[in-house]
Amino acid sequence: QVQLVESGGGLAQPGGSLTLSCAASGFPFSNYAMNWVRQPKGKGLEWVSGISRDGTDTNYADSVKGRFSISRDNAKNTLYLQMNRLRPEDTALYYCVKATTGWGMGPADDYDFWGPGTQATVSS
Repeated sequence: QVQLVESGGGLAQPGGSLTLSCAASGFPFSNYAMNWVRQPKGKGLEWVSGISRDGTDTNYADSVKGRFSISRDNAKNTLYLQMNRLRPEDTALYYCVKATTGWGMGPADDYDFWGPGTQATVSS
């Protein structure tokens, strides 16, 4: 069965960094685009970033462009999100999300599996 397990969340100071990871299993990881979606407590879902199946194409929400970097290692079936210059408004539960196609890396694309999420908190 498909499993997505996020890790790497925690507490960071404003201006600091965190690196999130997502270990994938149960499907051919290199065949599918992957995305990160976040949800601040008490608020709605916000798509953050997506990457194509081979890692050559990436996409970012305006709110994180220039600060976050998405990448993947298909040999390790792992997705990453490097978050730099963190702000308090980046505080959220971050989900690793599998697209239904190899190029679905945007907010309007179809997703079929979600991880349980990892909490990132930015506070001084």
